[in-house]
Amino acid sequence: MKVRDVMSSEVVSISRGDTLHTAVSQMVMHNSAQVTVADDDGKLIGIVTVRDVMLPLYPEQGDYVHDSLHARDFEAMEENYTKVLAMTAGDVMTANPVHVSPDDSILKAASFMGLKNLRRIPVAVDGKQVGLLSIENINNALFLNR
Repeated sequence: MKVRDVMSSEVVSISRGDTLHTAVSQMVMHNSAQVTVADDDGKLIGIVTVRDVMLPLYPEQGDYVHDSLHARDFEAMEENYTKVLAMTAGDVMTANPVHVSPDDSILKAASFMGLKNLRRIPVAVDGKQVGLLSIENINNALFLNR
């Protein structure tokens, strides 16, 4: 079975200059934990995940080491969230994200996703995203749709 047989063909992407507020809004509207970043030609250039949005809120690990009592000021972190939402996708995205081809077998894709600890992966042709493959897509195809 091929990736093209089970992937979602819905492509949700934003541009490098879009704010994280836009990124999070797209994630919420599409019930996804990530959104891809495309250039003006539609080429896949990055990916932003919920984790990427949350990380700027938390102190650096060194802050915990030097001041473990005050490094976890959750109220201050929450106040900082408006600043984080004003950051751009380009500020936090993972550039040149890994992707699979629609012609790859789903077991090959699942193996690759397992090695990289990914729950979702973009599907691209000639650098342009044509879909998204999730662990759920693979499990449904392998175990439920037989």
